[in-house]
Amino acid sequence: MTPRPGHEPSRTEDVTETASFVRTYILTAGRTRPRHTLSLETVLEPGPGRAGPGLPYECEQILTLCRRRRRSVTELAGTLGRPVSAVKILVSDLLDARALVMPVTTAYTTSSAPLIGPRPSRQLLEATLAGLKARWSDAYPQAV
Repeated sequence: MTPRPGHEPSRTEDVTETASFVRTYILTAGRTRPRHTLSLETVLEPGPGRAGPGLPYECEQILTLCRRRRRSVTELAGTLGRPVSAVKILVSDLLDARALVMPVTTAYTTSSAPLIGPRPSRQLLEATLAGLKARWSDAYPQAV
């Protein structure tokens, strides 16, 4: 914690910060990276599997939130009040248990060459362009 100018951190603040760090370390079992590649906007929904009995309480909270509606990694981290890096590790554990899945809307992907993988569909690209034009209309010159 960086002290504010003219503010001497109290012993309580030091203990609280250390306890939070230790709790996150225990929560992730000392791991610093998830097994799955997850971005901040990765959307999750409940899957057919179940969380194992050895998973932390926060995993059950993640599942409860995702059962109500799809949630992003960032939204989960904010709701739980945990660092995004720790939530990614917990989500990765739940993905391994198939308790969570990352849905892919087939209407927005098209198949391509086997080595390249799925590509965004024309519909998705047009929707993205329309959103960008709506947001920054002055950045896109009108067609003549």
